[in-house]
Amino acid sequence: MDIRKIILSALGLLLIVGAIFAAKWIIDSNVKEDPKIKKVVKNVFVKTVKNDTVPISIPANGNVSALRKLELYSEVQGIFRSSRHNFLPGQQYKKGQVLLNIDAAEYAASVQSAKSDLYNSITAIMPDLRLDYPEVFEKWQEYLNNFDINKSVPALPEVETDKEKYFISGRGIVSAYYNIKNLEERLRKYTHVAPFDGILTEALVKEGTLIRSGQKLGEFIDPSVYELQVSIAKKFSDLLSVGKEVKLQNLDRTKQYTGMVSRINGRVNLETQTIQVFIRVEGQDIQEGMYLEAMLDAKEEPNALEIPRELLVERSKVYIVRDSVLDLVRVDPVYFSTETVVVKGLEDGTRMLAASVPGAYAGQLVNAEEIRDTAKTE
Repeated sequence: MDIRKIILSALGLLLIVGAIFAAKWIIDSNVKEDPKIKKVVKNVFVKTVKNDTVPISIPANGNVSALRKLELYSEVQGIFRSSRHNFLPGQQYKKGQVLLNIDAAEYAASVQSAKSDLYNSITAIMPDLRLDYPEVFEKWQEYLNNFDINKSVPALPEVETDKEKYFISGRGIVSAYYNIKNLEERLRKYTHVAPFDGILTEALVKEGTLIRSGQKLGEFIDPSVYELQVSIAKKFSDLLSVGKEVKLQNLDRTKQYTGMVSRINGRVNLETQTIQVFIRVEGQDIQEGMYLEAMLDAKEEPNALEIPRELLVERSKVYIVRDSVLDLVRVDPVYFSTETVVVKGLEDGTRMLAASVPGAYAGQLVNAEEIRDTAKTE
């Protein structure tokens, strides 16, 4: 029994020792040597800095509006009877053509009645004028001879003496005359005439519609001359003057126009601290409400460089290359536009990145390739 226990104990001890050695061998066999880190050299594009005088243009945009625009309103009531053309948006009219004619038959009859009353009143005083004022009889007789009830009432003869003035006024001739002139003026409001060559951009009524006093009828514009209203910062207001040319372009930047500063508002907007500038522009393909962008020449910055905004790091630094190593240097941003920035502080001959490099850091090894010019985004 004792021999058996000894043998078993020896076998167990051997197994334990063997397991320890086996485990150590497995652990040692799994240990891997750390790989050697290879230095990665990144290819980058650089451009040699050459400072120059950079013109700074202020972008401003807005909607085009016709310089001559007429909103049509009715001051009288009646039925829309006729127009020179179909009263519809897009319809063109020449100066003097009837835009809209409101039925005025009843009112015109009352005007004719008032003219007849005036004629009869003057006729009634003619015998008295022949007897009491023979020296003025002829001019009043001539007035009656030229009086046409179907035409506008002519001006009354000039009164030469106080006696004649009292006599004529006492018979109600003067008050009747001015009453008729007032009626004639109102009668003209039944007909809307085009004051200039233009186009109807809005039509709110149709023939046969009952039009009420104060009702808006439409909108009529002159399509030959437009005005663009833009807002610029107060600090640039002294750089603009009336008559200065301004370059304009459409949203797609496919068409260019030349405008001229026609007016500058003298009041500063309290909230935005901007000033309204009005630019006059002409062009066959310009339309009411069209969106245009203006480039206002503000000033010229000497000894500066214009670069894409994407090259600017932390709003005041750029990457340069020194001996195949990237370095981050500070610059002085002078003006920011939507896509570029004008900076100062880089010396001529400095090699700076011409395109942004993802993951770039100061001290990174690079392989720099020189390019002559960086394409600017228009």
